[in-house]
Amino acid sequence: MFDIKNKVAIVTGANTGLGQAICVAYAKAGAKVLGVARRSCEETKAKIDEFGGTFNECIADLSSTRPINNIMDTTLQLYGTVDILVNNAGIIKRADSVDVTEDDWDSVINVNQKVVFFLSQAFARIIFEQNKKGKIINIASMLSYQGGIRVPAYCASKSAVMGFTRSLCNEWASKGINVNGIAPGYMETNNTEQIRNDSKRNDAILDRITQGRWGRPEDIVGAAIFLASEASDYINGFTIAVDGGWLAR
Repeated sequence: MFDIKNKVAIVTGANTGLGQAICVAYAKAGAKVLGVARRSCEETKAKIDEFGGTFNECIADLSSTRPINNIMDTTLQLYGTVDILVNNAGIIKRADSVDVTEDDWDSVINVNQKVVFFLSQAFARIIFEQNKKGKIINIASMLSYQGGIRVPAYCASKSAVMGFTRSLCNEWASKGINVNGIAPGYMETNNTEQIRNDSKRNDAILDRITQGRWGRPEDIVGAAIFLASEASDYINGFTIAVDGGWLAR
């Protein structure tokens, strides 16, 4: 039921953090993985090579939609099909709202929102052409639920991700595509390094996390495998919080 052996998965943001952890977990579970990232996925590949998993990389700058066709073409050339899309790549820029520039706003929205939608669209077209079933997993955020501080574009983009996860479900569920999301809590990744290094913010965050610790990239992989497998076939349009109890407080 939780088997993804021989499934083909595209994972964006695959060179580090949550994306790397998902790639490793999928490959360990027997999936064939294409990792997409701006920089080399050498470290991710090395981790997967240790146990003989199947992984290839596709270097792409997801600040625009231009690489999307190449990502899909590369996947089909390597594996002949695709079953799973994990939209994980994202960026965050911190500034007081009165100081946010249009360029900063657009750069966050492009990566976190626009490209996520159009990658999903390209994936769906292949699923429909091949007359098969597929799974889309969008990585949302705690700021899909909350407002955050000094991250207005990030909050807007992640709220949108949770919104069109529901919207795409309404169109595609009856056509064989499950569209769901994962909202990670406060995770030890590059995106949170700045606030983890701020002792006051770090302590305030830890005080609210019920489990009393920051999440680790490995904490997200159970949900990622679940949503990619047949075990989640009747779950659609929902975003699962993997947050150590943050939202319960």
